[in-house]
Amino acid sequence: MADTLVFPGNVEWSGENPGISLKEDPAGPFTTLASFFRVVLSPHGRGHALVLMLSPQEAAPPADRPNVCLTDNEALARWLVDGYVSHFGAWRGLPGLAGLQYRKLDSVKTSGDAISTYSETVRAGDMTVALTWSGLGKPFCFALPPENSATGKHHMPSLFVGCETATVTVNGRMQPGAPIPREVAGQRISTAMLAFSETWIRA
Repeated sequence: MADTLVFPGNVEWSGENPGISLKEDPAGPFTTLASFFRVVLSPHGRGHALVLMLSPQEAAPPADRPNVCLTDNEALARWLVDGYVSHFGAWRGLPGLAGLQYRKLDSVKTSGDAISTYSETVRAGDMTVALTWSGLGKPFCFALPPENSATGKHHMPSLFVGCETATVTVNGRMQPGAPIPREVAGQRISTAMLAFSETWIRA
């Protein structure tokens, strides 16, 4: 019998973290960023958070293109943004994170089969955001060692599903741009993917 694989360290949070990062010009900056969290275990309890930047390069964006975090657990959301999102490759060092507005989330609805399509729809006051992933690829499971994780401090076992296309729609208006190709754990996917069964373990 093979030895049981046990990750050393402390489990900090576990849950789901699908994301969508869009560019209008493949050689240019990201123009829309969305990172959705469904956390089932953390020091701040359970909760949801959608971190959405419609103006990633602006600390004080226009009202019609805000940088917001929609959440039903603000303490958890702020902890995730400070300790994790701010370290993600596409998000690191962006001015938009400095002026992030936190708004109370009213509802979250999941749809799709996670085989061909999948979506998360988040409502907060007068704002409705729909994230949709389509053309889903074959799921793959991997574990990044701390030195290769976004934070440089955590083991990160996770299940990823890449996709061909993804959209971010805000109040019925689809945001411009498309995901670009990327590689994760030897798999060619894109900057839009589903991340399920994701656990961050501080080494």
